[in-house]
Amino acid sequence: MSFIEVKEVSKTFKVNKRSAGIPGMIANMFVPKFENKKAVDGISFDIESGEMVGFIGPNGAGKSTTIKMLSGILCPDSGSISVNSYVPYRQRKEYVAGIGVVFGQKSQLQWDLPVIDSFELLKAIYRIPEEMYKKNLKRYTDMLDMGGFINQPVRQLSLGQRMRSDIVASLLHSPKIVFFDEPTIGVDVIGKETIRSFIRELNEKDKITMIFTTHDMQDIEQTCKRILIIDKGSLLYDGSLQEIRNKYGTTRQLIAEFNEDTEVTPIENVMIGDPKDRKRSFTFDNSVVDVNALMHEILGKYSIRDITVTEPEIETIIRKIYNKEVFA
Repeated sequence: MSFIEVKEVSKTFKVNKRSAGIPGMIANMFVPKFENKKAVDGISFDIESGEMVGFIGPNGAGKSTTIKMLSGILCPDSGSISVNSYVPYRQRKEYVAGIGVVFGQKSQLQWDLPVIDSFELLKAIYRIPEEMYKKNLKRYTDMLDMGGFINQPVRQLSLGQRMRSDIVASLLHSPKIVFFDEPTIGVDVIGKETIRSFIRELNEKDKITMIFTTHDMQDIEQTCKRILIIDKGSLLYDGSLQEIRNKYGTTRQLIAEFNEDTEVTPIENVMIGDPKDRKRSFTFDNSVVDVNALMHEILGKYSIRDITVTEPEIETIIRKIYNKEVFA
């Protein structure tokens, strides 16, 4: 049995529907109209203990609804969910004692209290043994370099400092699974790398199961080996980032800078761009054209100053999957 099992889960919400303008608002007060909106449509997946999984999709795809069902906040209309042998929405009290949640736009810290006081409060709420609390507190605050602000009120912290504090708060009780919702949103480059490095190390050493929802693909690329892509409530892809690149990111572009103005002859299965500042682009599918052979041909025929090969960014590939372009 997998650590997380999601089987044919669906969730529909009743949404108020009214005509535009004041007449519509008045009519809706007396005879409200509703329509059903399916947020999650029969998705299934399994996650093993210790996996770090990115759960991504465009706005309104059903990510948050799925995470809320996994964390026990919402109950599915149909299907089943099991996490660490618990049914989250039925055994909520026992279940939440073993999970951690980090919301990038919503803090669990007390706004006017020093960070350490919020930690002490969480210690009491989760009934964390003293030895475990001290050990986790020291380890996590050292790893995230929090000594300089742990005694400051939360309202005085920068966004990056608050996010680090929220992450520690979610881990003090040694959860077996942590849900991250936009954990680096608005954080500067250095702060993002600090958080990503911390998360990677924690997953590797402690084998904590982690699920990410984020729009920042750098978060996913630098932390997760596996991703789930969801759109319009349906699961579009389940696999590794490398598999996505191999399957959908086969387009490559070779940029050659010539030593002089040069006429380039056509090359089979290669699209050659217009000249610009003595540079030419050669676009090709690397499953059809061997890049080494192409480079050898170009270097053998022409006087080249510089040559580079680029591959599509993961954001571009993911966007094509959202748009169903890769399944055409």
